[in-house]
Amino acid sequence: MSQHASVITPRPAATLVLLRDGRQGPEVFMLRRNTRSTFVGGAHVFPGGGVDEADRHPDVLALCHAFDDQTASARLGMSDGGLAYWVAAIRECFEEAGVLLACDNRGEYLQDLPPRLHERLDDYRSRVMAGELALASLCHQEQLGLATSQMHYFSHWITPEGLPRRYDTRFFLAAAPAGQEGSACQQETVDQCWLRPAEALDQWRRQHIDLVFPTVKTLEELASFDTTDAALTTIGKRASVDAVQPRIRQHMGGTRVLLPGEPGYDD
Repeated sequence: MSQHASVITPRPAATLVLLRDGRQGPEVFMLRRNTRSTFVGGAHVFPGGGVDEADRHPDVLALCHAFDDQTASARLGMSDGGLAYWVAAIRECFEEAGVLLACDNRGEYLQDLPPRLHERLDDYRSRVMAGELALASLCHQEQLGLATSQMHYFSHWITPEGLPRRYDTRFFLAAAPAGQEGSACQQETVDQCWLRPAEALDQWRRQHIDLVFPTVKTLEELASFDTTDAALTTIGKRASVDAVQPRIRQHMGGTRVLLPGEPGYDD
């Protein structure tokens, strides 16, 4: 088999970065993956995962407020199918973190979910994770929509070639709903925390937590903002987002991750 033929095609994926204002500045929600996971086991990550076929179903796409698939696809630089990434980000965040970005039937963002929904949220979460309940069915039962209007397209990362699992991941940024604290699902993720981006980076440098490269770069950018609104406003004004595919190079007996434009990237 040729080297070209052995390259693994990246799987479409979506990640949702949740921000809130803490006492010392913006905080980001992070989950620690199960150490037994075959993908970045033990690492601190943002909620996210692969785009499933159900994320493309017309029933769930019809629940997205603010834009349709044509508009969403154009925002991602795709010909079609883009809205499924927004859906996947919301669904994965609900499954992994227990946070649901929802709006009422008028499109108004629900900062605090109705008490009736809070009481049933854990049950809904378990059933969605198990594949027993579609996200669209949950929304129809509770007369909700998906708050895609609150999400800003943040970045686009493609896993380097040569790794056994590869993803083509769209990152989105949103303000965390005030009434939802978030919790690990105790399956794929086993712990959760709210950290200032600079604090997370400091813990990583001290080797107290493990971070993957796109997470580090995301935290570095978010660390420059003083408030959540400032981050959302700046990211929301981006006219376009370039895809970034790092490359792994051997460097002085170890490995080094290179970004496009850095010396050695094109060697």
